[in-house]
Amino acid sequence: MMDNYLKETRMLNYKAKSLEELVRSRNWKELDEFERIGAIYDYVRNEILFGYNRSDLLSAEEVLADGYGQCNTKATLLMALLRAVEIPCRLHGTQVSKYFQKGATSGLISVLAPKSVVHTWVEVLYKGQWIALEGVITDEAYVRGVKKRFSDHTGEFKAYAISVPDLKFLDLNWKGANLFVQNTSVVKDYGVFENPDVFFSEHKQTWNRIKDFAYVHFGRKMMNRNVACIRMPA
Repeated sequence: MMDNYLKETRMLNYKAKSLEELVRSRNWKELDEFERIGAIYDYVRNEILFGYNRSDLLSAEEVLADGYGQCNTKATLLMALLRAVEIPCRLHGTQVSKYFQKGATSGLISVLAPKSVVHTWVEVLYKGQWIALEGVITDEAYVRGVKKRFSDHTGEFKAYAISVPDLKFLDLNWKGANLFVQNTSVVKDYGVFENPDVFFSEHKQTWNRIKDFAYVHFGRKMMNRNVACIRMPA
């Protein structure tokens, strides 16, 4: 059964030339298990910047080509790269409230979006336990920018695409334990799935054609500009 968590799929197309070249150039297969997971997690988190793609259904190859991603698309790329180096992983599907996105999202999308949206994260098998890697969504430069804007904030924080018990102590570096950045806004839990292809065949985000057009051609571009303005250099 563990082989199911290593399979290539249409979305997890880790045998695509661009992904194979990336894995080879980074020498990830030469690392031990802990370092392999950490290096790939760090790559997808910080070199694939937080941003909004045109669709949740992009393949890993397409996400890599975009060079940015949000929860669902980063999860796809992360899973593909982990499986490419023989690290078993699965997808956890949920819905989250849209309201914690305020600040990162545009006014247009805030109006158009349903009250809850499809949200996923990767769980990796490490030392016999499934470890959540939801923290891959927001790159460190973006987190620094949000922390600077809210340096006086204490306690629970739900804004700017971050939903955590305490922003000040948010640490998303791989240490072999669960990493969460949006999970405190989960309103519905769909459980775990072998791959995103299966999950999205059952739980695709529903928009009407007009709203979909508005998001793809206008909304997400404004949102990506918002995110870029928040991001802070090291």
